[in-house]
Amino acid sequence: MALEHLTKTTFKEKVFDFETNKEWKYNGTSPAIIDFYADWCQPCKMVAPILEELQKEYGDKLVIYKIDTEAEQELAGLFGIRSIPSLLFIPVDGQPQMAAGALPKDTFKQVIGEVLNVN
Repeated sequence: MALEHLTKTTFKEKVFDFETNKEWKYNGTSPAIIDFYADWCQPCKMVAPILEELQKEYGDKLVIYKIDTEAEQELAGLFGIRSIPSLLFIPVDGQPQMAAGALPKDTFKQVIGEVLNVN
């Protein structure tokens, strides 16, 4: 199952319409992770297969998106992305939380459980 790549348009539909809403309002029905990456980034390449494994393991309990920071500079700027990979963990209710760096799979699973309430 390939991870879905978001553009500005699909981000506004599926995650958050930042042009309409000033306050954070998640549009999805399942918790999500967004991977802000670039093709040239070596740590991003290390995280990619972990995210694909997690998507298979959690199935429809969790949605994992990818945003290419080179192609979607406005979205990267919106979240103040300064280093990649940066990962945005989005619970269905509540504020999203950002983490930076290539996280190991165990750390992802811990955050998915604690922040996103997905087991």
